[in-house]
Amino acid sequence: MQFTELTDEQWRYLRPFLPPQPRVGRKRADDRQIINGILFVLITGCRWRDVPRRYGAPVTAWRRLKRWSAEGVWDRIVEGLRDAAYQQGRLSLDVVSVDSSLVETKKGEGMQPTTGTRSGEE
Repeated sequence: MQFTELTDEQWRYLRPFLPPQPRVGRKRADDRQIINGILFVLITGCRWRDVPRRYGAPVTAWRRLKRWSAEGVWDRIVEGLRDAAYQQGRLSLDVVSVDSSLVETKKGEGMQPTTGTRSGEE
């Protein structure tokens, strides 16, 4: 996959999902610039320290990714994209596939030693 910066249209879509700038204290580094830096790393697979300087400080991008993940910002963006695609008829829920494996176990329940007895047992 080749990295391309956010288009103006993509930026207009994302902007409302982002937390507001703080009212007091220092303003956040430019959100669009930082998101482009985050996308650069995620798409190219480069190390954070190799992010081009035009996307801001690598540590800022890494911290923003981590903080916004914890705050659910990225989840809200994905949900918004999903909802918009569904409303525009670009996503159909006629066929849904879930791939999962679940094996429930109870600690020690029904377990028998398979080879002899353990040391100290009869």
